Amino acid sequence: MKIALKTVLQMAVLFLAFLPFISTPLWADIYRYVDKNGVWHFTNIKTDRRYTIFIRGTRQNPEVYIKEYGGIIKQASKRFGIDAHFIRAIIKAESGFDHKATSSKGAQGLMQLMPGTADDMAVEDPFDPEENIFGGARYFSLLLKRFKNDKILALAAYNAGPEAVDSYNGVPPFPETKAFVKRVMDYYETYNSKAK
Repeated sequence: MKIALKTVLQMAVLFLAFLPFISTPLWADIYRYVDKNGVWHFTNIKTDRRYTIFIRGTRQNPEVYIKEYGGIIKQASKRFGIDAHFIRAIIKAESGFDHKATSSKGAQGLMQLMPGTADDMAVEDPFDPEENIFGGARYFSLLLKRFKNDKILALAAYNAGPEAVDSYNGVPPFPETKAFVKRVMDYYETYNSKAK
């Protein structure tokens, strides 16, 4: 069904006019894209790269988004051959499922990609859940290959960098890295046990 631009603008104005009177806080981001016929499409779950952010919602509890990211995680799992529970565990450990997360060192998004890594993985918007998850999963799959499918070493490399793992010939003795590896593995066990 085609929606005229004028109608969309009227709906947006009406929505914004009533916004102060809504008692329940908004939490969903709204995405949109315009197809080749000029039809506007809206969704609160970005499952297609054509969608871009239209309205940013406020997030009360990032864990609410776990289900919404599920489809993206499954796609990334299939494409890069990584257990979906493992991708979930990395996201939980890195950002707590907050796609707006930024670390003091500059890592961004759900899987906390550093700008250089994001560029290497062709991630244009690190705060976009789909791009970030695909970029992070791709990077982790490359680390798994580099470290002969050793999840512990790949996780250590994800946190401290592959050069640090090579330099120490194993998990670097950094408290942050050791804690990160343990945290991810604990979450992975939890997600696995819940799935059984």
